[in-house]
Amino acid sequence: MSKYSYMSQEGYDKLVAELDFLKTKGRADAAAAIAEAREKGDLSENAEYDAAKDAQGLLEMKINEMELVMAKARVLDQSELDTSSVVVFTTVTLKNLKVNKEMKYQLVSETEANLKEKKISVTSPIGKGLLGKKIGEIADIQTPNGIIQFEVLNIELL
Repeated sequence: MSKYSYMSQEGYDKLVAELDFLKTKGRADAAAAIAEAREKGDLSENAEYDAAKDAQGLLEMKINEMELVMAKARVLDQSELDTSSVVVFTTVTLKNLKVNKEMKYQLVSETEANLKEKKISVTSPIGKGLLGKKIGEIADIQTPNGIIQFEVLNIELL
């Protein structure tokens, strides 16, 4: 795993907001659920109490993971990025040479990846295969269905 995780300001702000929510509201809700379950009697046979404690453990694990991501986070100024080749935060128009279909994706950090929004991680097979490519170059990308060739048609910042 890399030393740093590069993020946009928007992605970093979302992460900070979610972490703050989990630390305040999430922890308060978990504590309330445990207190409510505790009031229901004998803890040795109380499945609701066990479930509430498990949920609290999962919440703390998620908070810990998010704090680790934030510790490695580096916010990049997208206006200073070079679009002569594919780098993190560039939007790339590709042509799948096998099916002759065009597609457009933005390369982002792992935490910001969202396929519905056409944002793919730079650590995904497609992301790794595209990094450093220039317009007109062909990227051979290993997928579960074999190698697929993509031609880089355009690189831009959105």
